[in-house]
Amino acid sequence: MLSAAPGGRVHGRSAGLGERLIEVGLLGCGLLSIFTTAGILFVLAIETFAFFREVTLAQFFFDTQWTPLFADKHFGIWPLVSGTVLTSGIAILVALPFGLLAAIYLSEFAEQRVRKVLKPALEILAGVPTIVYGYFALVFVTPILQAMIPGLAGFNSLSAGMIMGMMIIPMISSMTEDALYAVPNSLREGAYALGATRLSTIFRVVLPAAVSGIAASVILAISRAVGETMIVAIAAGQQPRLTLDPRLPVETMTTYIVQVSMGDTPAGTLEYRSIFVVGAALFVMTFTMNFVSQRLTRRYRSAV
Repeated sequence: MLSAAPGGRVHGRSAGLGERLIEVGLLGCGLLSIFTTAGILFVLAIETFAFFREVTLAQFFFDTQWTPLFADKHFGIWPLVSGTVLTSGIAILVALPFGLLAAIYLSEFAEQRVRKVLKPALEILAGVPTIVYGYFALVFVTPILQAMIPGLAGFNSLSAGMIMGMMIIPMISSMTEDALYAVPNSLREGAYALGATRLSTIFRVVLPAAVSGIAASVILAISRAVGETMIVAIAAGQQPRLTLDPRLPVETMTTYIVQVSMGDTPAGTLEYRSIFVVGAALFVMTFTMNFVSQRLTRRYRSAV
């Protein structure tokens, strides 16, 4: 009894020290992510303010041309925004129905052994390098679309958006399937007891119960499409154009950042600072989407 007590105290001290070290390590990881984000925002803010010392807000928001690298310089952001929104919109139109239907099948219809095989196989698409997707869109998808759609340019937002949609299908299907699979079986059984069919149970009970997870998957997929670089850089072209015609080449915000960041533009120049203001605009877009999705999710959960 007496000899065990000191040993127990030593063991308790060592266990407490280990837990304390783990706590400090976890706190350090959290602070590192916060400081990294703060550093990124600081750099974006400094360079953005320096940009707007030479370019007025009216030039930025009311001009319809974006040509910072030309002799006749224009700084209207809307051609880049329209190209980003167009390609991302096409991607969501492709990914949402296929991803949602795949999730419904895996969660509600597939057997357990089939689910264990198909879900990892579907998620393999997320591991394919985006540059492979880009060249696949350029050399395979675009010629097929040109044979079917008159006036389709060699670089266009349609093929780029379609392949981006294929790329984000696993994100929507996987997260949606997890949300559907988490719905309690008691809700399904209650619907069956009231005489509901399997399809009506899925669409009127299961999907509404999992809407917060589905909305989160869609918003994350949109954010992923908005931030995609290589596919649009290869397949969509690099022509900033204010248009919603998917047959024409466009330039997205990420593509422009890549174009200027290749090293030909001297640091500290107005052209160089333009990539930071585009990055800041891209950050505002994705932050707004994530904020709106969180508010909608919280409102739905509180209503339920």
